[in-house]
Amino acid sequence: MSSPSLSALIWSVADLLRGDYKPADYGKVILPFTILRRLDCALAPTKADVLAEFQAQSAAGLNPDPFLRRKSGQSFFNTSPLDLPKLLGDPDNVAANLTAYIQAFSPEVRDIFERFEFHNQVDRLAKAKLLFLVAQKFAAFDLHPDAVSNSQMGSVFEELIRRFAELSNETAGEHFTPREVIRLMVNLIFIEDDAALTKPGVVRTIYDPTAGTGGMLSVAEEHLKAQNPNAQLTMFGQELNPESYAICKADMLIKGQDVRQIAFGNTLSDDGHPGRTFDYMLANPPFGVEWKKVEKEVRAEHEQKGFDGRFGPGLPRVSDGSLLFLLHMLSKMRPAAEGGCRFGIVLNGSPLFTGGAGSGESEIRRHLLESDLVEAIIALPTDMFFNTGIATYVWVLTNRKSQDRKGKVQLIDGSGFWRKMRKSLGSKRKEMGEDDIATVTRLFGAFVEAEVATVIDASGATVSRVIVEAGETAPGAPEGGKVKIAPLSRILPTSAFGYRTITVERPLKDEAGKVVVGQKGKSKDKPLPDSALRDTENVPLTEDVGAYFRREVLPHAPDAWIDEAKTRVGYEIPFNRQFYVFEPPRDLEEIDADLRAVPDRIKAMIEGLAA
Repeated sequence: MSSPSLSALIWSVADLLRGDYKPADYGKVILPFTILRRLDCALAPTKADVLAEFQAQSAAGLNPDPFLRRKSGQSFFNTSPLDLPKLLGDPDNVAANLTAYIQAFSPEVRDIFERFEFHNQVDRLAKAKLLFLVAQKFAAFDLHPDAVSNSQMGSVFEELIRRFAELSNETAGEHFTPREVIRLMVNLIFIEDDAALTKPGVVRTIYDPTAGTGGMLSVAEEHLKAQNPNAQLTMFGQELNPESYAICKADMLIKGQDVRQIAFGNTLSDDGHPGRTFDYMLANPPFGVEWKKVEKEVRAEHEQKGFDGRFGPGLPRVSDGSLLFLLHMLSKMRPAAEGGCRFGIVLNGSPLFTGGAGSGESEIRRHLLESDLVEAIIALPTDMFFNTGIATYVWVLTNRKSQDRKGKVQLIDGSGFWRKMRKSLGSKRKEMGEDDIATVTRLFGAFVEAEVATVIDASGATVSRVIVEAGETAPGAPEGGKVKIAPLSRILPTSAFGYRTITVERPLKDEAGKVVVGQKGKSKDKPLPDSALRDTENVPLTEDVGAYFRREVLPHAPDAWIDEAKTRVGYEIPFNRQFYVFEPPRDLEEIDADLRAVPDRIKAMIEGLAA
């Protein structure tokens, strides 16, 4: 069964809840029951062996835990003779038996249901006389890993969460990222390591500080297993939302991962993996979410630890904490001497340019670029995420750049690589197909400048779009048509994003027009600046300040000077400016001809209506 069909089948349980539950609360029942049935099915084949082992080890006075995990074939177990179908055999005691069944799970599974506060829902369903009916529905679903893969199950959870989030007006994007975006990010972080990842017995670590339901970690594992079935990817993560954390933990249990490596809590104020570093990382932190709740802890770390802590380079404005997650990930990079690290993070446009020279955002960008950590930034299509249609970007950072990439940043405009979805999902109207993902991945891997040539025929219709790499010849224009060329991949030195903000002063003059000079201190006998005439100019780092000042300022203000003490270095990444293509205005005669044709078209329409 396909993932959408299965999620629709599970969603049908909501028909039972209607009336007794508000739509926004359906998830409190359906999500934990889905997890319960998934675990139930996974343990079914070894149920009898586990029960026999439990009796044997208990009789011998031994701790049965390690024996039961081995017998179950999973990293968890259940010591109750009950399962979900057997519960239905005693309709009058479903609540008590279900509670006992959950209590018989190993501790890490019990924690999952505690995060959902599932006992409250069991009581509520029992009082509404719905518990047996809901249990009966779920007992009929075959969610065994052989029938529903981990990838499918992840998609089912995501679809269910999206539906619940829409009903409760919550932000679904805080819980998960579209799968095709994750696949692109996974391609980008693994691309140069394909040879190393196919060696026998490879063990790598990957970390997601905003793990959500674990989608990024799951797709990364699928990618690695496809290349090398014997490779081992050890997953680490942290998640703040209790329900998302519970789903992620359940998913990791089925995969055989150590769920102690998925921490619960706020990554910024309470790092769940202190001192650890990783080979790879992926993250999609919430866009534009303020960090006021953790401001005290974050500022204390910034001020007391500086660069020995996570937030040494600077702090962004409180209204948007996404760059704090990026800084957190920098601190988790495996040192270059130990093999290094590459990570991908999804951000909105704000971190590219918000904040002038000396601001927290600018200082963070300065640290990233002057440390040569930014490998590439890729613009994604708009309308890609379930909760927002804004422009988003994937940043790829590494501390092990290849020689040809050192001192350079690649910008890729991937905003045109998408296809329209047959059915919109919230704000998500577009998706990247496999070919789109492959194209962007290839541009990144090849590390070349490229353009896209759009061939247009005489009628104005697009005939084709051809990617032209540096050194290749663009296609010719058809008769009466034209070819529009737009940049697609640009490679720039890190210094191209830096600038100096200089303060330009003009002299203060008295009513007679005479320059006022200082009477004491450093300003004695020097012209005093007029604050009303003060101005600032941004001078690229690649340009000499003196030459810029003589060319751009002195011809207009011969008495101006630069206050050197106020000069600040700033960094911004004006992404769109790098891909802007000037289109000359249409010929006036062509516009006039169009305007003259308008009355004739209106007249024809009126005559048609009259007829």
